[in-house]
Amino acid sequence: MNLSKRGEYALRVVLDLAMARSLGEPLVPLTALAEAQKIPVTFLEQILLSLRQGGFLGSTRGKNGGYTLAKSPSEIRVGDLIRFLDGPLAPIACASHTAYQRCTCPDEKHCGVRRLMMDAREALVGVLDAVTLQELAQQTLAGMQIDGVRPALMEVLLKPAARRKPKGSAEDPEYLI
Repeated sequence: MNLSKRGEYALRVVLDLAMARSLGEPLVPLTALAEAQKIPVTFLEQILLSLRQGGFLGSTRGKNGGYTLAKSPSEIRVGDLIRFLDGPLAPIACASHTAYQRCTCPDEKHCGVRRLMMDAREALVGVLDAVTLQELAQQTLAGMQIDGVRPALMEVLLKPAARRKPKGSAEDPEYLI
């Protein structure tokens, strides 16, 4: 298993959405998500579209639109998100349950490398499937609270600039200065 940059960004954004929901902000604008996670908007749009098509996200269009989790965070397992985004969790194809492919070793049944990779897969599945998005959000928020830190997304949402029109538009208060 190799978590791609796309997968990493997606996990960070859905974690932000889960934390925002628990803090009373269930609908978050695309631009706020991009700014908080420092992800290019065009790349994030592609990721969010994929997650929406996969049934993980919902979206609302318009001035007060944004993205939200389509299911309760307690129903979304981190392992399921990673499988959806980046495929099987097995380090090699011959150790996969869902995408098995015969390997090149002459004796697959007794191959020590395959057995080791199957053990690694089981350990990874055990960790990633045991954690829901809600649990991950609660753990993250608890750690931030202990350290006196607010989530980056909440900082963005609380800034007056996040609520106004994009820079350079006629509706930007600084446009006329």
